[in-house]
Amino acid sequence: MAEPLWTSDELLAATAGRLDGAPFAATGVSIDTRTLEPGDLFVALAGERDGHEFAAAALARGAAGVLATRPVGGPAVLVGDTLRALEALGEAARVRAPQARRGAVTGSAGKTSVTQAIRAGLVRAGRAHASVKSYNNHIGVPLTLARMPRDTLRAVFEIGMNHSDEITPLVRMVQPHAVAITTVAQAHIENFADGEAGVARAKSEIFEGLQPGGQAVLNADNRWFEFLAGAARAHGAEVLAFGSSDACVAQLLDFRLDGGGARVEARLRGRRVGFSLRQTGSHWGLMSLAALLTMEALGVGADDALAALSAFEPLEGRGAERQVEIAGGAFTLIDESYNANPASVAAALRTLGLRPARRRIAVLTDMLELGRESSAYHAGLAAEIEAARVDLVFCAGPMMKSLFEALPPTRQGGYAGSAAALELLLTRAVEPGDVVMVKGSRDSHAKALFEALSGLAPRSGEAA
Repeated sequence: MAEPLWTSDELLAATAGRLDGAPFAATGVSIDTRTLEPGDLFVALAGERDGHEFAAAALARGAAGVLATRPVGGPAVLVGDTLRALEALGEAARVRAPQARRGAVTGSAGKTSVTQAIRAGLVRAGRAHASVKSYNNHIGVPLTLARMPRDTLRAVFEIGMNHSDEITPLVRMVQPHAVAITTVAQAHIENFADGEAGVARAKSEIFEGLQPGGQAVLNADNRWFEFLAGAARAHGAEVLAFGSSDACVAQLLDFRLDGGGARVEARLRGRRVGFSLRQTGSHWGLMSLAALLTMEALGVGADDALAALSAFEPLEGRGAERQVEIAGGAFTLIDESYNANPASVAAALRTLGLRPARRRIAVLTDMLELGRESSAYHAGLAAEIEAARVDLVFCAGPMMKSLFEALPPTRQGGYAGSAAALELLLTRAVEPGDVVMVKGSRDSHAKALFEALSGLAPRSGEAA
């Protein structure tokens, strides 16, 4: 039997709750009955649906007990507020594992992939713990902490934000020894009166919880580097810069596609290193260096760090690709559908431009939360499309109309007001030898277009 993650006595001590029913021991923590494992503690959070409505189902599926505000007909620890109790549980998990070196990652793009790449290195180096998926908000961060085993040696946490003052309480829970900011760009800028400057300030909140003498891994090629470096030093951090300058601790010398992946040449603390990646995104030249420096700060040896990076696969929706068989051959489909902002779309277009292909095709849906300048940001992608020598562009959504109208007719593949309305036109257009990249914000349904292309069968009446 697995060692308990939490006993009911420990839960009582951490949350100041009271026991209802028999004592119990939990081997995990869950907030969702769909993914709950037998032995988990089920946390009944309030939300669109009250988690207490699912407590009986959780117990039926094998939950060891429930963290709740009222009796649930089974073993439970009762508290006044389950979210506050989850936060307290996360902080207790951190306190009881003083040996664990903790890292935290934020940024306007790339934070989930970089976090998971770091996780791969931590696992190679010993007992490790990390965020799953994009558990980076006011629920995901304390949940990830609460799941951390007491014998963890290293851990990494992803921390996100949509507004100011959201990162501060989360990073103070984590209290990391090292932090990384992948980049600052036009993401969520409609929530900031001063646009990107407000985003930079909000990202700098990650220094608020940094341990004394901690390290800040920062992108020297980003326009906000000096601001962020100054904020980090004001909190007593050592700045570790990555970028293209020879003044950087980790300097990118070259990034080039190589087979189904890429080859990176870099200088790390004055020593030249070369390594392969399974990623093809051009931004991975810099992101790999961010991951390497953060792993180093958390005590991962160079051999483990480089091996982890070389084996790390692209994540779903963040650069994963596949060959799709259609009549007469196959085309390459690149999944960048998880989310989008001007910087991440530009990076995806640059990567597409590096790919040899019969035709390079970009499929783009609206970028959201860009505020009053949204139309201009969308139209501005026309220059990136030109530079990447993209052959055809398909656009969906009211904002993407601005881009479509800014393109020359020779590049206009098709436009529709929604992803659903574009699907038929798009799926009829692809041909063998094409490289097709799908990118857009989640709520503009780029994923649906990726799935439509991924599921293409040989056209009726034609042989495969």
